[in-house]
Amino acid sequence: MSCPACGEPVVAFVVPPALREHAPAAESAICTSCLRTVAASDADAAAVAPDDADFSRIHESFPTGRGGAAFALVLGKLDSLALNRPAIQELCDAAERAGADVPLALERLAGASTLDPPYDVDRRRQQLASFR
Repeated sequence: MSCPACGEPVVAFVVPPALREHAPAAESAICTSCLRTVAASDADAAAVAPDDADFSRIHESFPTGRGGAAFALVLGKLDSLALNRPAIQELCDAAERAGADVPLALERLAGASTLDPPYDVDRRRQQLASFR
């Protein structure tokens, strides 16, 4: 159960059907360090229902349940706002409908020293706020 990009542990989850067009696979995983999303099979991980996924392994303030699954997919798209803007907007809306506070979650992740995504989370948070 490790990220194919950086080798760190992942959190695997079943993607809700309404979000699958924006996911790497119906069973996806998010890295606990680089925040990349991949097919769970690529990370040798067994996916669980969103309500059972332990997203707190990424950060204690990470949204839970369906909101957490949508937010995880958002994070996987943030490496390219220009290419992924429609998907990011739809996923943010889905996360918020499920009770997640996307701007607050991004703010908290921006201050987490344990994360090493391929983008600046705080800068992405600001950019995301400008087009939402």
